[in-house]
Amino acid sequence: MVTSTPPQVDVLIVGAGAVGLTAAVALRRRGVRVRIVDAAPAGATTSRAAVIHARTLEVLDEIGVAARIRDEGVVVPDFTVRERARTLAHIDFRGLRTPYPFTLMLSQARTEEILDAALIDLGCRVERDVEFVSFAAPGPGERALLRHRDGALETVAARFVIGADGLRSRVRQERAIAFDGDEYEASFVLADVSLSWPLPAAEVQLFFGERGLVVIAPLPGGRHRIVATMDDAPAQPTVADVQRILDDRGPGEAVVHSVAWSSRFRVAHRLAARFRDGNVFLAGDAAHVHSPAGGQGMNLGIQDAVALAALLADVLVGSRSDEDLADYERTRRAAARRVIALTDRMTRLATLRSPILRSIRNAVIGVLLRSPRRRSALARRIAQLDGPVEVTPPRRG
Repeated sequence: MVTSTPPQVDVLIVGAGAVGLTAAVALRRRGVRVRIVDAAPAGATTSRAAVIHARTLEVLDEIGVAARIRDEGVVVPDFTVRERARTLAHIDFRGLRTPYPFTLMLSQARTEEILDAALIDLGCRVERDVEFVSFAAPGPGERALLRHRDGALETVAARFVIGADGLRSRVRQERAIAFDGDEYEASFVLADVSLSWPLPAAEVQLFFGERGLVVIAPLPGGRHRIVATMDDAPAQPTVADVQRILDDRGPGEAVVHSVAWSSRFRVAHRLAARFRDGNVFLAGDAAHVHSPAGGQGMNLGIQDAVALAALLADVLVGSRSDEDLADYERTRRAAARRVIALTDRMTRLATLRSPILRSIRNAVIGVLLRSPRRRSALARRIAQLDGPVEVTPPRRG
């Protein structure tokens, strides 16, 4: 049975991951009437993304949650590129012109819990076990058909809809928006482990090896995040699997004691043909996906969410016009293109098979990044401080 009188809402958000939650918090802080739905019965408990960059902390500060996230994360001011025990390049984030001159390591699950708590404080809760089905007949704004856990159907009338529903976005599919790109050959191992480790704790390390790359980064609670490429990664990497990776690619002397959580995944680089279709907008993985190199993904999505929320809130109160809605597509798609280009370049360099090309790569990196100017530029780009930080013009009036 379909509800006959659809409720009215300013913004319907589909997807309650980090991106959807950020958009909801930002909108509620501006007094916008929001509904946020997610098909999953509960929030994720695995860590997935764990890197939060400087620009992301700046926009999270705008919505009042940066301080709590900063207090719970591990501050990491250094990034090194290594071949075994040899350091090829050292990137120091301390000189960045930002209140957050570092990378912050915190489980995505915990970041989402903090955002969810902030949303509840603002008088809004995620509606779980509620699935977006399709768009209903057109009318003023947008009309979305939702299915509840008991099978009941509901039509929601919203001025705007945000699709923050991930890689396989139903919102994107229902608007027939192409999502073009390609998939990398290598699979990736992801694991949170306890280990004994000879290198500095407050540092993210990327190791180039004959069999692929491995990234090791500190997490709260004394754990480390491991990300590594493999031709055919096991479904759930074990202590022995992670130990083998570190033995093959690390500096030696690493001992893996336990694995708290592990997974494998494949990575594509894809970009939605458009981020806006009428009053429907895409954000986060629904709009763009790319390699995990540099830890850019969740950061880009959170920045999408804050920018879009500010724009929609201003349009709703009349301080911007509907014509300004085009700013989101123009600026955020450009930001996504920059990140996809960076992560694709990093991934292809890190997964070179030829010993000769790997040797050339290492030599070139060592020479190029001797320059303080180039190191600073790379630090700004990784921190996502290299592009325009304002997505829309200042509010009028």
